[in-house]
Amino acid sequence: MAPSGTVADPPPSSATDSFNSGASEENDIRPFFVLHKASSGSLQGKSTGTVRSKRTIESPTPKIAKKSEVESAEEEDGQFLSNRRLKIFETVWSKIEKTIENVLRDSNSKIFNGIYDWIRESFESIRSYGALSLSEAVRSYPVLTQASSKQLFTALVLTRNLEMVDDLLTFEELNLHLKSQGCHVAKLSSMDFSAKNGVGGCLRGLLRQFVMPTLDVADVTTLASWYRENENHKNPVVIIVDDTERCCGSVLSDLILILSEWAVKVPIFLIMGVSTAHDAPRKILSVNALQRLCASRFTLSSPAERMDAVLEAVFLKPCSGFTVSHKVALFMRSYFLCQDGTLTSFVRTLKIACLQHFSSEPLSIMLEHFCQDRSNQLTGEGNGLLTESTMKHAFDLPSVTRNKITRSTCELLPQFLLDLQRMPNPWSIVVLCIYEAGKFDKLRLLDIFCETLDPEARYLKYFSPSAIVNCQSQVSGRSVIRQVLRKLRDLSPSQWRSLLKRWENLSAEFSEINDKVMELHPLKRSVEAAGQRQGLPNSPKKHASRSHTKLEKELSAMADKVAAVIEFMLREYMKPVESVPFHEILCFKNVDKLQSALLGDPRGRIQSDLLEAHNILHCICCSQRGTTLLPSMHDTSILYTLAQEHADVINLHDWYQSFKTILVSRSSKTKQNSKTCSKSKKRKDRCEEPEAPAEALIQARFCRAVMELQIAGLIRLPSKRRPDFVQRVAFGS
Repeated sequence: MAPSGTVADPPPSSATDSFNSGASEENDIRPFFVLHKASSGSLQGKSTGTVRSKRTIESPTPKIAKKSEVESAEEEDGQFLSNRRLKIFETVWSKIEKTIENVLRDSNSKIFNGIYDWIRESFESIRSYGALSLSEAVRSYPVLTQASSKQLFTALVLTRNLEMVDDLLTFEELNLHLKSQGCHVAKLSSMDFSAKNGVGGCLRGLLRQFVMPTLDVADVTTLASWYRENENHKNPVVIIVDDTERCCGSVLSDLILILSEWAVKVPIFLIMGVSTAHDAPRKILSVNALQRLCASRFTLSSPAERMDAVLEAVFLKPCSGFTVSHKVALFMRSYFLCQDGTLTSFVRTLKIACLQHFSSEPLSIMLEHFCQDRSNQLTGEGNGLLTESTMKHAFDLPSVTRNKITRSTCELLPQFLLDLQRMPNPWSIVVLCIYEAGKFDKLRLLDIFCETLDPEARYLKYFSPSAIVNCQSQVSGRSVIRQVLRKLRDLSPSQWRSLLKRWENLSAEFSEINDKVMELHPLKRSVEAAGQRQGLPNSPKKHASRSHTKLEKELSAMADKVAAVIEFMLREYMKPVESVPFHEILCFKNVDKLQSALLGDPRGRIQSDLLEAHNILHCICCSQRGTTLLPSMHDTSILYTLAQEHADVINLHDWYQSFKTILVSRSSKTKQNSKTCSKSKKRKDRCEEPEAPAEALIQARFCRAVMELQIAGLIRLPSKRRPDFVQRVAFGS
């Protein structure tokens, strides 16, 4: 509390003796805290032990005990459900996290296998020079004099990331992959290539990973001796530098020159991660170091491609059942594009959204059955999910009241939940079909996913797909689906063939959509036949005025037919999750909470905390104050509450006088009513009010509170022009 409060003195020895004598059987219980300073009258009452005081103390005891039992039972139930939701969140998120790891591993597996194959081929070429004895391998001078014997095989891995946070996991997976294939792998970061430590620090780091963790020497001969021991020479040595562009160029150049001198004795392969371009080492390495490199290029998938793969696996394929609303998806896309553009930030955003969904929605506990594909067990009696309180909350959801579903249909709740679990299947098929068509225009799945989540389905309300395909004029507004439909008229016969093949594979498990796709095959064959008769190359057709040949007519008819199929899929199966009853169970919709958790509002939080300090401190003196300011409140809280009565400029003198009135008014009233208070026995049990502080102490406390508000960024200190005024910087909470 505020420094104005005084510490209560311990009770007199007579009261203590009386307490100890009255509770001799319970010597282990001691009064650990003295909350109030007792008056002399109350101390006498305790020492004499009158009957009236005993009745006053013991009479409310049964009611308080009964109330505490009810409250404790409710708290235990709430705590049990909270703990269970937390455990289910851990189960759901572990499945999502494992799915993301598998997707990233699969996306990099082709590149990792290519790097390993390159290492084995290069290793065999080095071994073709012949086997070396131990004495030859540890000599400082080179065994061979050819220029090719000093070439250091190097793999330049282009990551195309602006931030290194995504690449850390990628190179760690590469490290584990190469070790599983038998390679000796050491991983160095840009911090190891500092000018302060020099090339000796790099060599010590390598020897600690290869030879011994406690080794503190920087000698390449130690590495050569280790390589010839215990059959280590049967596998290559790989050094991974995860972020080449942040390394000290001179230190990295010296390391390359040293290792190239031992390239035949110790077959070392250097893997360098670059984020901008393959020729980035030219800007940091010396000419001599560049001449020693025999480089090969490898390119990882872009962040946008990895994002699309993760999005497809988490939201469009059976995973955990958890999903997000249209507004939350738009915010997540904006946060991904406007912040650092890393997949790590997107995964962190998804985890926060999932955690807030479980903390705010009681029915999210049912996601355990969605995650484990056990929705048919929701009707069981022993699962404890469909209780009376759960049913009441379920039928009070906005999606249920909007669809006019009443408690009379409560026996259909398990069927609603089962339909909710099966609903994403046709919806995801339509989204993926549109995405396959959008690949010809380089559209991203994230944009298509955000637009198809729109619960109002604006893509159907404001335009007709068939009309848009036939119309060449630009319509105001940006729509990803509209771009897809316009691109259909520019596809060549070979592109039509590949598109229909992908659609056929996607809709194989859903007959209604697959039948519509199969109806397009006769038109596809006629388009291919027309293209062969015309002898035109299978290349995308440019917009130009030309005569209507038979091929163009076939292509136009094909585009119209495909547009009609897309329109059919959109109208029949594009049912966003927010339009389904009970979707609040698995759909997170509160974008404000997510934005507050990610971006934060520290200044607004400081303001609300200062205005409602009693809700945080939970002190007895301030909890029942209402709107009245008390001197026991914190000085900064008092001062900022008084600032709400002023405009953007606050007069320091008026502010100080108001602050002083709060501190001294209650003490003066206590002195005037001291005689009246002494006659009432109920007032004797209350704590004594502190004396009014001195003027100098009030001024010091006022200055300290003003400085705290200035440090928090809520006010601006007086200027030379107006030294008696401060300016408010922040308004509202």
